Amino acid sequence: MFLINIGRILMLAVWGFLIFSLVHPFPKPLNIFMHIATFFMVVMHGLLMALFNAGQPQDKKLTAAGKVRVFLFGVFELLALLRRQQAERKDQDKP
Repeated sequence: MFLINIGRILMLAVWGFLIFSLVHPFPKPLNIFMHIATFFMVVMHGLLMALFNAGQPQDKKLTAAGKVRVFLFGVFELLALLRRQQAERKDQDKP
């Protein structure tokens, strides 16, 4: 769980850097790369959120806060969710 939290912090840093590059653009060649990276990040995290939510059973759908967390943290949030689900299954299996 410690590494997942470090990954979340790194994702927040990446989002912060990408948003900073939109507010204070870099010189021309790097500026284009940053716009492409921001677009790619938004699209990939949006797809990740949509696909994960679509694959969940109807009673386990993500809440709005869960969707935002998956969008922001990406795979790190998915790993945390999967660990929580595995722990719940283990608790249910115990007599």
